[in-house]
Amino acid sequence: MVRPKPSMDEVVALAKRRGFIFPSSEIYGGVNGAWDYGPVGVELKRNVRAAWWRHMVELRDDVVGVDTSILMSPDVWRASGHLEHFHDLMVDCRTCKKRFRADELSGERCPSCGNATLTQPRAFHMMFKTYIGAMEDASSVAYLRPETAQGIFVDFKSIYQTGRKKPPFGVAQIGKAFRNEITPGNFIFRSREFEQMELEFFVPVQPESEGMRWFDYWVEQRHNWFLGLGIQPSRLRRHVYSGADLAHYSRATTDLEYDFPFGWGELEGIAHRASFDLQRHVDASGKDLSFFDEESKEKFLPAVIEPSLGVDRACLVFLLDAYEKEADRTVLHLHPRLAPYKTAVFPLVRNKPDIVEMAVRIERSLRPSLRTVFDDSGNVGKRYYRQDEIGTPLCVTVDYESLDRQDVTVRERDSKEQKRISVDRLASYLKHAIEPDDTAVLDSVAR
Repeated sequence: MVRPKPSMDEVVALAKRRGFIFPSSEIYGGVNGAWDYGPVGVELKRNVRAAWWRHMVELRDDVVGVDTSILMSPDVWRASGHLEHFHDLMVDCRTCKKRFRADELSGERCPSCGNATLTQPRAFHMMFKTYIGAMEDASSVAYLRPETAQGIFVDFKSIYQTGRKKPPFGVAQIGKAFRNEITPGNFIFRSREFEQMELEFFVPVQPESEGMRWFDYWVEQRHNWFLGLGIQPSRLRRHVYSGADLAHYSRATTDLEYDFPFGWGELEGIAHRASFDLQRHVDASGKDLSFFDEESKEKFLPAVIEPSLGVDRACLVFLLDAYEKEADRTVLHLHPRLAPYKTAVFPLVRNKPDIVEMAVRIERSLRPSLRTVFDDSGNVGKRYYRQDEIGTPLCVTVDYESLDRQDVTVRERDSKEQKRISVDRLASYLKHAIEPDDTAVLDSVAR
């Protein structure tokens, strides 16, 4: 059964109330388009990164990872076209002074105040400029990267030589990127500081059909990754670009779109970029970035298939999709791999030292193998619902019977079902119930 779609306000309120996400610099009025992840949110974000990295790198033999610098030579962005072309068109309302992206307006009137007094569209460059060194002049200008991909392209030769890989192979990276968005909004859907998870998968240019085969493969892989982590199929779709909608360098592009509270929007893009990026850097730097095949003794610039996903936007989708408001509680049906805490441990009461001591001992024994949390605040019913709101799959309660029987109550989040489990079996029971089996995932990435 498909869960009812929540409003953005409901999820934003839960995110702040339970420590997922806070506005940045809130005590000073906040910074538009910037967000801080709280104690629970940082665990969710870390788990999203880990799930992506495991699927894209750890379970494969044809992908390696890198971590390239946020600050790069301005020549990189000149060669890539970002300095010349990385801009949006913006308009201002002459009456209320609000600013909008031109492509987001459906008519000639201001969507805020309704007056038809908009300025003509003008280009707004989206890269953040900074300076390197003590002097702030033209010679020290640098930019915060607007994407992570270019670091992979300029390091391509060093990566394939040291990684001992040959096309087809991929290079994965997770890292910060910065875009001076005209209108950041919809919570963390569009922000000015964000994290990207990108794969540049290099494939031989001949035969040409090989590139499209890998493109179709990665569209399928990325779609199935979201389904495997619990996204409801009816909320996920593919948008295939064609004709004039394709970027000038793209042979093919497909977006995975999610049904957000404000409508369908881009979640992840998968693009066949041909050899465009590598060729631009060869032309600009004068350096040979070709791959030399020792077997065929041939040199070529590979084509690139690029799946690109924002960590923050992925976190938003997992929160929205997992959210359900029931008659007596709010629950996040997060996949166990993504849940901030895998298990919460409670003493039934906090005024019985023997029960508290046993609960503390159990939580500490589980901590090395599972992300756990100890909670003894409020009655046990409220504690269950508190954990339901942050998506904890299982709760363990130590009660009066536990002292004599050496067992505990394990309560499941989604069904609220409870069962008694002996303490000596508890760790294996929880691990089996929570830890996903990656065998199926390993089979799915087989080529």
